[in-house]
Amino acid sequence: MNRLFLLIICVLCSAAASAQDIPLPEPVRTGGMPLMDALSNRRTIRAYSDKAIEPQTLANLLWAAYGFNREDKRVVPSSQDRQEIDLYVVVKEGVYLYDAKANKLLLRVKGDHRKDTGSQDFVAGAPLNLLFVANLDKASNHDAACTDCGFISQNVYLFCASEKMASVVRGGINKVNIHKILQLTDKQEVLLAQTVGFPQ
Repeated sequence: MNRLFLLIICVLCSAAASAQDIPLPEPVRTGGMPLMDALSNRRTIRAYSDKAIEPQTLANLLWAAYGFNREDKRVVPSSQDRQEIDLYVVVKEGVYLYDAKANKLLLRVKGDHRKDTGSQDFVAGAPLNLLFVANLDKASNHDAACTDCGFISQNVYLFCASEKMASVVRGGINKVNIHKILQLTDKQEVLLAQTVGFPQ
């Protein structure tokens, strides 16, 4: 009887934990601005409105950044196909890990940690900050992880240019603080942050 009770409690706790994850709409993989136009419109913007990013736009953005465009291949190249970057989504409600295969956000930390993603004033009020975390156990080497991170960041920039959104990639981050907040292992390294939203 005690064993059955414990099993029920475990199932309920597991369901409660997963209920906090956020399923994303199916990303729209067509349309957008022609590539040369997006390149012409790509800008770094550091002033953001507080306008929220709609779920469909977020799903499209994350797919463009680091989704799968084939069964097991992503929209960006990866050194030796290690796919060692984890993409964290930092919004007002919490910090989430982007699960591209399942097309959902997995809750990692509750609460508003946007201000913790950088020292610049605008990060706390922008609707979205992305964190690029390398799993160095998977990476072919550190330089390759940094290069792979750059591919993802550029896709974010181009998506934002296409959608008339704002973005800025940032190296000025407190990596030790973020490491603690995300409870990362000693084999994980925060490489970059990128703010996304709409221009003021």
